[in-house]
Amino acid sequence: MSIAQTLLAEFEVQAPVTRKFLERLPEDKLTWKPHEKSMTAGQLAYHLAFVPGGVIRAAQNNPQQAPDFKFPQPASHQEILKTFEESIATVRSTLPKFDDAAMRETWRLVAGDQELLAEPRQDFLRDIMFSHWYQHRGQFSVYLRILGVPVPASWGPSADEPPAFVPKAKSA
Repeated sequence: MSIAQTLLAEFEVQAPVTRKFLERLPEDKLTWKPHEKSMTAGQLAYHLAFVPGGVIRAAQNNPQQAPDFKFPQPASHQEILKTFEESIATVRSTLPKFDDAAMRETWRLVAGDQELLAEPRQDFLRDIMFSHWYQHRGQFSVYLRILGVPVPASWGPSADEPPAFVPKAKSA
């Protein structure tokens, strides 16, 4: 299996998990935030939705200019879910185009003429498209918990539900 195929296989497992988190954000809580320095729940959800597609688009450019790191406030829950669907489609269409040589190539992030990051493209994708995404999904789970929204299971159980691989008990 190629590097891209391995990453895509992981993405295909994790995208539905992330979708469950995003689907649970109540429409009336988009502007809520746990602290004045925090993103709103809508901004964080939008970031979760945008990251995979945004990262894979950035990985196509070498070097890539650093983004401005602005976090838009979505107008609706539907905007978040639409952004997520577009992001999924972008990953599915773009990631398989990278052969192993391209994945091992040193990828660079720059700000003007200053190099900020230089690492193999596969490491950038692992760090930012996945690890960064998972970190924010964990952060979002705290937002859901504080809001009193049941937190989905991810790799293991949450306090609210078992992971998908555990069969549900049959009612008698």
